[in-house]
Amino acid sequence: MDLTNILVISGKPDLSELVSQTKGGAVVKNLVTGQKYPVFKNDRISSLGEIRIFTETDERPLDEVMQAIHKVLDGKPTPFEPKKADGKELFALLEKALPDYDRERVHTSDAKKLFAWYNVLLAAEKITFDEPAAEEKKDE
Repeated sequence: MDLTNILVISGKPDLSELVSQTKGGAVVKNLVTGQKYPVFKNDRISSLGEIRIFTETDERPLDEVMQAIHKVLDGKPTPFEPKKADGKELFALLEKALPDYDRERVHTSDAKKLFAWYNVLLAAEKITFDEPAAEEKKDE
């Protein structure tokens, strides 16, 4: 799963996907509404491919965490509304998916974003499993 073209844009409510780059920025498509709009170099933009979740020993890339959540939930959306859920629900599910997450550095707001993003990516059919990588590991 490649999350490098999936973007979080400050001030925009949902995730967006990079459509094309322009001289002054880029054109993106909202993953929820499908609406295309421009973003500019001065906008605060983060790629999901760059985001990591703290664990007790190191950091895990977001794509691995999303795949783990997908596996725990059997490919279904979260059983709760992430933005309205309490910390207990959020962290109980996060512990199932990522048992070694860092309890000191992963905050409730981080977990809410993580599960909200998971639901958006799931609805947009962006959560995929890299089969060739799995096969390579079996061959080794």
